[in-house]
Amino acid sequence: ADNVIACYNRLLEERDRLPYEIDGVVIKVNDLSLQQELGELSRAPRWAIAFKFPPRQAITLVENIGLQVGRTGAITPGAHLKPVDVSGVTVSRASLHNWDEISRLDVRIGDHVVVERAGDVIPDVVKVLTEKRSGAEEEVPLPHSCPECAAPVSKQAGEVVPRCTNLACPAQKIERLKHFVSKNAMDIAGLGEKQLQQLISQGKINDPADIYRLEKDDLFAMERMGDVLANKLLAAIDESRSRPLSRLLFGLGIRHVGEHTARILAKRFNSLMAIGQASEETLRNIHEIGGKVTDSIAEYFGKPESIALIEKLAASGVEPTAEAVVQQDGPLNGETVVITGSLEKMSRKEAESIVERLGGRASGSVSKKTSLVVAGPGAGSKLEKARQLGIKVFSEDDFLQLVERGEADDE
Repeated sequence: ADNVIACYNRLLEERDRLPYEIDGVVIKVNDLSLQQELGELSRAPRWAIAFKFPPRQAITLVENIGLQVGRTGAITPGAHLKPVDVSGVTVSRASLHNWDEISRLDVRIGDHVVVERAGDVIPDVVKVLTEKRSGAEEEVPLPHSCPECAAPVSKQAGEVVPRCTNLACPAQKIERLKHFVSKNAMDIAGLGEKQLQQLISQGKINDPADIYRLEKDDLFAMERMGDVLANKLLAAIDESRSRPLSRLLFGLGIRHVGEHTARILAKRFNSLMAIGQASEETLRNIHEIGGKVTDSIAEYFGKPESIALIEKLAASGVEPTAEAVVQQDGPLNGETVVITGSLEKMSRKEAESIVERLGGRASGSVSKKTSLVVAGPGAGSKLEKARQLGIKVFSEDDFLQLVERGEADDE
């Protein structure tokens, strides 16, 4: 650990002399077998961690505080700054997140503020220099109406963000469409914000399903759209009709349903309607699906306009690819399984996918809640802990026999 800290401090001193920007160092376990034993979380490995440098800061003036409306109607404030250089990047905008953050900082239009790029990427206001105030600074009150469509604003108990109540709000519409066509959703290359704005203003599209009804003549109405580009865009739209179910579910923009949650749901159900018709009890019993997600799904599928959109997407030829559906009564239903050691007939990722398909949950650590440990050659501390706790241990062959029985039962 001392050597790691010494290396970090040396690089911190050399930071300004390097011919490129760095924001810290990454510390990794330098042993492949140990990396495999430590495993990974859904977003990051357990065998590596970032050791960040302090973010660079600069002082500038808040020229205005604007309001932005997101795809779920969330209204968020943002600081319009007098342009200032931070880490070689000119910063003119910074997020203020919400009105609780505005109150905490006591930031006003006309204030001098300290800004930094969080993680050397995202501009953030971290401090207000109140000693520089002249008395002419203006506070920004919580809005009572949407800045885009003037509809009433609501703020639910326990939430810090006010929301526009108008589903037809133009700002929400464009943000929902941008989200739907984005890379991690339906991934329709060539259909960006400018193109969407033009198609909306020309009355060609109003919701995601309208994208799949576009014809070449509709595209020619857009600026700089020739025959080659139009054919490419139509091909990209057509290709997206069969994206995996999880991508379509994520693209619908249901609150609290991110990419990870969408994949969990897609593995449990084989269609959007099956998700919408699932009982709250069924949803709550799925690992990692909590009350907020369940309530949000029920709210979304309880709206007639949501069902109409799903039916319209289907009628427009959108047929998402089914993903490996989890067996509701699989042999590992409700069980927590740990894979350890070097498997010889499959990768650990493949084994964990099988566990999930058979109704179980793959975990990276052994505990009293672990139901089964599958141990391959070279299994170490996890196998020993399983034995100490009296947890059932399978060899890879035992596990494969269980899989065969599960698949036979499924047929």
